[in-house]
Amino acid sequence: MNSAYIFTPPEQPSAAVRGTDRRYAVSRIFCVGRNYAAHAREMGGDPSREPPFYFTKPASALVPSGTTVPYPPGTQDYHYEMELVIALGAPVFRVSPEVARAAIWGFAPGLDMTRRDLQAEAKKAGRPWDVAKGFEQSAVLGELVRTAECGPMDAGAITLSVNGVQKQRGDLADMIWNVAEIVANLSQFYHLKPGDLIYTGTPDGVGPVLPGDRLAGEIAGLGALALTIGPAE
Repeated sequence: MNSAYIFTPPEQPSAAVRGTDRRYAVSRIFCVGRNYAAHAREMGGDPSREPPFYFTKPASALVPSGTTVPYPPGTQDYHYEMELVIALGAPVFRVSPEVARAAIWGFAPGLDMTRRDLQAEAKKAGRPWDVAKGFEQSAVLGELVRTAECGPMDAGAITLSVNGVQKQRGDLADMIWNVAEIVANLSQFYHLKPGDLIYTGTPDGVGPVLPGDRLAGEIAGLGALALTIGPAE
């Protein structure tokens, strides 16, 4: 069969949605840096309420909960970061928090996996974080839950355990910028659209994992997320 493409295009990245077989097509992944005061301190930052900053991951980095991912190349310090993820359902550009909140279609638990040693080197050299953050299988995502089912997600426990030992425990109410404020702020810089995901930052307690480790995260009202670390490639 003739095709307009030289190579077969990759499969559309997408996420599972609770209560339906239909999937949420993902176009972009934005991530908020240091959105919990205690995590900002553990990373050596200032937890004051300065404007949020962002980095991105490619949509191709998305992997579903329950996956086994290989320990990634180029790092000796592979970290977890448990996060609430926003899924947009309407276009927004330069909007208020009130308008931004109405554009949120749903939420999910997520993991922002990080090559921490490479991130530290990039910070020291004043370089971008792409290699530390935007690598393959670095955006783990649980099942999406519609806002109509889970509510605004402005509060609720967020936890992460490794091999049954709790490592992170926080509350969504501890976020420096809440979900509506994050979407509103990001919309000052981008024409946000349905299909955009926003990872909203992690509580303190981040740390390294090794091959064989099993991660289990949970956000109250959204459910659980799981990841297993496989052998290095």
